[in-house]
Amino acid sequence: QVQLVESGGGLVQPGGSLRLSCATSGFTFIFYGMSWYRQAPGKERELVAGVGSAAGSTNYADSVKGRFTISRDNSKNTVYLQMNSLKVEDSAVYYCNARSLYSQYVYWGQGTQVTVSS
Repeated sequence: QVQLVESGGGLVQPGGSLRLSCATSGFTFIFYGMSWYRQAPGKERELVAGVGSAAGSTNYADSVKGRFTISRDNSKNTVYLQMNSLKVEDSAVYYCNARSLYSQYVYWGQGTQVTVSS
C-alpha cells in the first residue's frame, strides 16, 4: 500500500526552525514529483514548495522564499522541508504530496501540525 508519513511538526516560537520529513513507500519514488502543501484555519490548501524528480528543480510560494528549503533523498524515498525564520502565519497543517510524472496518480500524507506561537 502507498504510504506518505509526515513527521517533525510541533510548537515553535517565532523566528525558530523546524524540519519536516515525509517518509514514503509503496510507489516508485523517483517517478514522482514531491511537494509540500499547507492548510491553515480559514484558508484553502496552498502549495508551499515542490521538487522535481530528475534534477531536483524546486519552486516555492512567494511567502516562504528564502526561508524554506525543500529537498529529497531518493535513496531513502524521503522528502524534507527545512523551515527557518518561522512566522506566526506559517502555522498550519503541512501535507506531503506525491504526483506521478507519467500517470495521473496523486498521493497525500495525513499531515503534521506546525504551530508558531509565543
